[in-house]
Amino acid sequence: MYRLENVLRPYAWGSTTAIAELFGREPSGKPEAELWIGAHPGAPSTALLLDGSRQPLDELIAADTATTLGAESVAAFGGRLPYLAKVLAAGSALSLQVHPTLEQARAGYAAEEAAGVPREAAHRNYKDDNHKPEMIFALSDFEALCGFRAPEESADVLAAAAALIAATGAAVPEVLSGLIEGLRGTATEEERLRNAFESLLAGGSTVADAVQAAAAAARNSTPEGPYAREFATVAELDAEYPGDPGVLVSLLLNRASLQPGEALYLPAGNIHAYLSGLGVEVMASSDNVLRGGLTPKHVDVPELMRTVQFAALGLPLVEADRSELGQEIYRPPFREFQLQRIELAPGDAPVPVAQNGPLVVLTVAGTVVLDSPRSDLRLERGDSAFVPASEAPVNAHPVAGADSTAVAFAVTTAVPGPAAR
Repeated sequence: MYRLENVLRPYAWGSTTAIAELFGREPSGKPEAELWIGAHPGAPSTALLLDGSRQPLDELIAADTATTLGAESVAAFGGRLPYLAKVLAAGSALSLQVHPTLEQARAGYAAEEAAGVPREAAHRNYKDDNHKPEMIFALSDFEALCGFRAPEESADVLAAAAALIAATGAAVPEVLSGLIEGLRGTATEEERLRNAFESLLAGGSTVADAVQAAAAAARNSTPEGPYAREFATVAELDAEYPGDPGVLVSLLLNRASLQPGEALYLPAGNIHAYLSGLGVEVMASSDNVLRGGLTPKHVDVPELMRTVQFAALGLPLVEADRSELGQEIYRPPFREFQLQRIELAPGDAPVPVAQNGPLVVLTVAGTVVLDSPRSDLRLERGDSAFVPASEAPVNAHPVAGADSTAVAFAVTTAVPGPAAR
């Protein structure tokens, strides 16, 4: 087992306090958005070796994939750690985004490589050749936009926005009236959603004017009714990204309000944006993001349109599968990962850590001792570890004499089982 040092990404949308408070340290005073725990080459963790030296985790794994990953993982996913774990802290909204399928990622990456687009170029879409299905487990109240509403419901939301504008005495923008009419039309669901989404992204100044009208109405009135929260979000998003089409796109999307302990999974093609909150995020090991708004970064509308799934979706929540061994496991419908939450009160019996190949563990409260036939490792609050596939089975123990409950999260590759709804 290897203790890890992880990379903290200071993206502008990150919270200045949430991760520091989670780990019981002083805030840095700067945005702390994502703590990456894994072997993605963009920001690999560093393994602390027994001789006191350090080695990037991706290099450690590459030096002996049979031991670190195991034959089954190598056969299924190649010679890389198949998942990436993060602690994510959103102090403000992330970009409106979508992730490609594996086939799209491979084709897009190959095309950009062949064209000689530098991998760090601002206009590059595909940083690697992998897909990025993901799941967020809420550690605090967590707000997100996730997937399209039914077209008729989107029309109702936009109609309420138009009424809010009219109530201020302003003229209702024609673009809003056109969107409402199209969403209530007779075309297929896919066509209505596609047309509304594309018209917002391609609308230029007319959409920007409509965004500003809706945001001004939301700021200058006290919205009531079922969409008050959505209108407050419009005002907040416009304050950060004035006139951005993503502000109105937000009204086409489902609103997810997660309580601590709830989890949401995001497959390829699901348009989404995290708005606020702290969580443990797990994904296939990729950094491929196609953005549609609420960002100063590159937006490639044609490529985005080929990637988004235009279908009304319910919220894809993941419920825990609780085993007879006391395991609490969250299994989204992806092969690359599953997440186990481990809670150990003082005096509790050890909990077996689910391990299907390589394993990473993060402690977020108290102290946990990991024990295997080969070694043991004590993880304090904020500590993390990589456990090679060859080092199994692993049990998680509370510390003898502990006076508080310990909580840890363990990520490994997935096995079939009940998970999503």
